[in-house]
Amino acid sequence: MATLQQLLKPSWSSSLFASSSPRHSLSSTTPKASLQNSSVNRRQFVAETAATVSLSLSPFIAPVPPAKSEESLSEWERLYLPIDPGVVLLDIAFVPDDLDRGFLLGTRQTILETKDGGRTWAPRSIPSAEEEDFNYRFNAISFKGKEGWIVGKPAILLYTSDAGESWERIPLSAQLPGDMVYIKATGDKSAEMVTDEGAIYVTSNKGYNWKAAVQETVSATLNRTVSSGISGASYYTGTFNTVNRSPDGRYVAVSSRGNFYLTWEPGQPFWQPHNRAIARRIQNMGWRADGGLWLLVRGGGLFLSKGTGISEEFEEVPVQSRGFGILDVGFRSQEEAWAAGGSGVLLKTTNGGRTWTRDKAADNIAANLYSVKFINDKKGFVLGNDGVLLQYLG
Repeated sequence: MATLQQLLKPSWSSSLFASSSPRHSLSSTTPKASLQNSSVNRRQFVAETAATVSLSLSPFIAPVPPAKSEESLSEWERLYLPIDPGVVLLDIAFVPDDLDRGFLLGTRQTILETKDGGRTWAPRSIPSAEEEDFNYRFNAISFKGKEGWIVGKPAILLYTSDAGESWERIPLSAQLPGDMVYIKATGDKSAEMVTDEGAIYVTSNKGYNWKAAVQETVSATLNRTVSSGISGASYYTGTFNTVNRSPDGRYVAVSSRGNFYLTWEPGQPFWQPHNRAIARRIQNMGWRADGGLWLLVRGGGLFLSKGTGISEEFEEVPVQSRGFGILDVGFRSQEEAWAAGGSGVLLKTTNGGRTWTRDKAADNIAANLYSVKFINDKKGFVLGNDGVLLQYLG
């Protein structure tokens, strides 16, 4: 497998990201807005109608009580978005200097903007991201101060220096190894970007020059280490399933088939592969507030690493997932976190993940909840399929 040096020029300079072809003509392809209205509770309607009929027929027949109305979420509120059915929401971020302003990304070239802290959202048009030949999937967004970055597929990189008032498109090369799946704003004109093949790049001049933080793709790393006993490496397709970054710059990524996981710390030349200690395949992994790892397996299992930092020792935590898979975990504070999963599974812990309780009201949400994002301890969101967005109320 070719290394990054073989794929790209060894200078790691702007030649990697400089476009050699002229831009395509622009056209407006903003998704059409369509509001989703709440449905009438059919059970309540039938019960109330039956009660009315029974009273009119005979005074001796006791009225049937109306069905209990749908229980509301205790700590979350569902928001309805002006997006087409089938749009998959992928990431959300707010401007640190103005937490009323935020952006929500998704498939089908979806970008929504809020100016009231997330209560209402409106479609946002970015002319530089409206090429007539592509329908972009916007994967990730990140802000630091008023500077922000968006990455998507096909390869597209957008930058703002004015809190999202205007967005500039940064040229990219078609030789970029893999699809950009994550970006982190790190400072003045600086960012860190990750592709699904394990390439990590950093920039300090608004994206016009980039430097590789790892020396080879994950496929190349596995070719060197497969003989050392990494289970499932021979089935590796060369891409990540998920990737998550800790506040101090460490990464944990799950292989495309969930056979094993990989970690990387700043300064390391290569990703470090790890065998999974659990029989079931890994669904997702991420970082706890104390610096340890959480791990989700297919079928609903949740595990916590022993101690803090990178570890290969995990212990299972009992959860009431009703047999549905848990897809993501987000920490609101050192002790409180929420986990979300299939068919409206929503779980809460108040002791750092040792025990979890289910928010049964979320069982009524007919959607898979797959991403938990806490902007701070007061502002949080859960993303789900079919345009489901939950806002944390506390």
